[in-house]
Amino acid sequence: MSSDDYELKAIPQDKRARELWLQHAAGLIFTEDARNYAIKKINENTDEPTRQKIIEGINDALYGVMMILDGVSGNLDNERYSVSLETKVTLIKKDTGAVIDEVNLTEGDGMCMGYHDWLEGDFGEDPVAAKK
Repeated sequence: MSSDDYELKAIPQDKRARELWLQHAAGLIFTEDARNYAIKKINENTDEPTRQKIIEGINDALYGVMMILDGVSGNLDNERYSVSLETKVTLIKKDTGAVIDEVNLTEGDGMCMGYHDWLEGDFGEDPVAAKK
């Protein structure tokens, strides 16, 4: 599946709950569109122990991306300049294009913290999305 196979559920009205909801939404997108995409690419004739090792590598690589998103790694610098990545998750009203809310993931609660729950299909207290 991909995130296109899901439909957003009710958006929490409480600001803090919505911040967490947005971060979980990002987690759903990363697990569905990156992790599950890579898993689907594993040759169907691959034996199970090898398949599990490949999935472990996929999980480790995506966790590395989560560390970059959290700002734990992914910074280049010299004595005068630095380069870093920032990613934000944005809630947009489709009919007007208005930004309703957004969270810079580097300043969020921690993509690394949510990652292990997302691998288990847990995307928080407020449901983010449901399969269409």
